[in-house]
Amino acid sequence: MSTTNASAPVRPGQVIQVPVHGLGHSGEGVGRYEGLTIFVPGGAPGDTLRAKIIEVKKNYARASLVEVVAPSPDRVAPPCPVVGECGGCQLQHISYEAQLRLKHQQVADAIERLGKLEGVTIHPTLGMNDPWHYRNKAQFPVGLRSGQIVAGFFAPGTHRIVDIEHCNIQHPLGNEIMAAAKELARQFGVPIYDERTHKGVLRHVLARVGRGTGEAMAVLVTNGPEFPSASKFAKGLLERVPALVSVVQNINPEQTNVVLGRKSKVLAGKDHIIDYIGDLEFAISPVSFFQVNPAQTEVLYGKALEYAGLTGSETVLDVYCGIGTISLFLARNAREVIGIEVVPPAIEDARENAERNRVGNARFICGDAAVEMPKLAEHGVRADVIVVDPPRAGCDAPVLQAMAAVGPERIVYVSCNPASLARDLGILTGLGYRVTEVQPVDMFPHTSHVECVARLVRDP
Repeated sequence: MSTTNASAPVRPGQVIQVPVHGLGHSGEGVGRYEGLTIFVPGGAPGDTLRAKIIEVKKNYARASLVEVVAPSPDRVAPPCPVVGECGGCQLQHISYEAQLRLKHQQVADAIERLGKLEGVTIHPTLGMNDPWHYRNKAQFPVGLRSGQIVAGFFAPGTHRIVDIEHCNIQHPLGNEIMAAAKELARQFGVPIYDERTHKGVLRHVLARVGRGTGEAMAVLVTNGPEFPSASKFAKGLLERVPALVSVVQNINPEQTNVVLGRKSKVLAGKDHIIDYIGDLEFAISPVSFFQVNPAQTEVLYGKALEYAGLTGSETVLDVYCGIGTISLFLARNAREVIGIEVVPPAIEDARENAERNRVGNARFICGDAAVEMPKLAEHGVRADVIVVDPPRAGCDAPVLQAMAAVGPERIVYVSCNPASLARDLGILTGLGYRVTEVQPVDMFPHTSHVECVARLVRDP
């Protein structure tokens, strides 16, 4: 607890009453007390709260929720018993309809305030009919507490494991795999990893599920190659979870927060599972990147395809193409799609995915997009459309400049961060493009995250 603003109207430890008028980027309630912004996790717009000040900074303070004095009309009872302790679902206490409205407002505020853009159409957020059990991937850290095995998720800002029996946003098979692994670890006396001493064996249980196929994979992350009772453990998992078609040991001997190591060993079944986005088929290994909500990914990519406005004659550049999921979606409606990605394993996967789906008009280049786009132009490749789906931090400035230099008629920008999206859209408008519309898509219900697709056209 620290105070850096001696003139602030609050002090650490003080309990105040504060009305909540909005949500912060991390899903916390935002209110004002005597002119100072107060962030309160667990608050909902429309609430009046009693909150205890934890930290005071120059322009804001952070507080913990003590009591809901007057609830927002949008406040609901969260179904998860550890929702405040786990912190993975920041918005379970807000009705789903209100979540969609708030995410729309988050995007609109970012576009206007950070991007300095006016007159852009921001469509209502596209949500899910059933916003539960949508995640096809879970990474459960494993530990010991009072001699008992616990597994679940880390409490916010810590490495303290919140033990869970069932996560409401995970696919049911993911929960089954976690429960079975805990039981078998107890049965076989598997030494549990302790990150403080770097001793023990079992570090994480990772579950992956193919929603379109029903296939499941269990990845047992160990602290080294030694895994007592590995074959019996794998057999026990297969018996308890019949949908499992793959049990893999992943070896991670490093003292790191990174979950997966570089080496994997199949203990039972296959080394991959199969899943679909639309009718495109993808093979998923323990380390493959794959969207965690395939149903909404199909919605997201469908909107990207619509904004691309393809007629079959266009050349499309897919920048930050990853494993080629968007590229393959676009290829059926384009003359040619060229994907660019700096990560070599992702490019290998993209090429395999194109072959698997018999897509012959998509090719993939491994390299820095800011370098590769000018090279393509020098070789006479004219891009009619550019689709870009960058990491959370957004595009590097040279990439934006290279995109504008290529001069496509349309740019489709897919983003998982409204703030970096707004910043980059502002830059692109200064490089000769106009933003016509933005579509928010709720890929991660009950969390503070929202994806967007933006459509830009070249100014005449």
